[in-house]
Amino acid sequence: MNPIPRESHARQINSRRGQFQITAAIFPGDPDHERRVVVPGRPGWALNELVRAGERGFSAVDYPAGIRLAHFVYVLRREYELQIETKHEAHDGPFPGSHARYRLVTPAVILEAGAI
Repeated sequence: MNPIPRESHARQINSRRGQFQITAAIFPGDPDHERRVVVPGRPGWALNELVRAGERGFSAVDYPAGIRLAHFVYVLRREYELQIETKHEAHDGPFPGSHARYRLVTPAVILEAGAI
C-alpha cells in the first residue's frame, strides 16, 4: 500500500471544494453604505441563519449541541463589521442557567448561498 504524498494531501485539505459560502448585500438599497460580502464556511452559514431568523434571532438552544454560535458571531462582528445584538435568556431543565440569543441589526439580504 502506497501512502498519499504529503503535498497532495495538503492540497486536498486546503482546496475548499464543497465548502458552504454566502454572498450578501449589507445595507441593501443604501447607496452610501451598501456593500457586498462573501462569507465562507460556518460564519457564512450563521449569517444565513441570522437573516432567516429575522427579529426573533437565533440561539444555541435552537440547534444541535456542538454548534459554536458565539465564535461565528464573533467572526461576523470582527471580520465583516456586522452589528449583532446579544440578549441573555434564562432556561430551566437539568442544567439551568442562561443562553445568548443573537439578532442581526445590520440590514442584510442573502444574494447567493451554496457550495463553492
